[in-house]
Amino acid sequence: MEIMENLWQVGGAEYTSVEDAAIYLIRFGEKAALIDAGCGGAAKNLASNIAKVLAPEVNIEYLFLTHCHYDHTGGAAAVRNRYGCRIVVHELDAAYLENGDSTVTAATWYGARMRPLKIDYKIKNEKETFSVGNGRLIAHHCPGHSPGSVVYLAQLDSTLILFGQDVHGPLDPSFLSNTDDYKRSLKFLLELNADILCEGHFGVYRGKEVIDRFIRSYL
Repeated sequence: MEIMENLWQVGGAEYTSVEDAAIYLIRFGEKAALIDAGCGGAAKNLASNIAKVLAPEVNIEYLFLTHCHYDHTGGAAAVRNRYGCRIVVHELDAAYLENGDSTVTAATWYGARMRPLKIDYKIKNEKETFSVGNGRLIAHHCPGHSPGSVVYLAQLDSTLILFGQDVHGPLDPSFLSNTDDYKRSLKFLLELNADILCEGHFGVYRGKEVIDRFIRSYL
């Protein structure tokens, strides 16, 4: 699904497999980035969807993971193997991916096992900026749903896009969720004043008022 020029949803329940969280693709000139990778069982469908919208000469440089949960990360190794991209995640969630922790990554919720996943770059700061082609993505640490949850901000033309996966939660002790952190993170997302919200399970929201209302509904 084309969200706007150079921005697509290429994975998720309607596009790859029912258990997959949303997977987004953004292009900046001759480079591109993916946000999240689904569970991995529908890797062929994902590759087919990407091929339909991305020219062969455009390289996928990064796979940005929003957090460690299996429906966002189970397919990460297959994506890296296919496209040669670098996997990025916050250091607080990286440990559970690299150790193959099936509980904290929620793989057990999907009747699966999290295989240890090598992370290429670990976000360590509250805010970090990544250059991608002629554009950039800004990572903001927004804990709560998981210790190392991250949102990514990008701008295409004059449109501010927020990849705010799993705004809705849920919070669960097995995820090491933190209610106070979650509420603070939601308030921070409101301050970002994005034009488009690309959420992890409930689709794409357009317009500042619509996004504000959606986020506040979880506060």
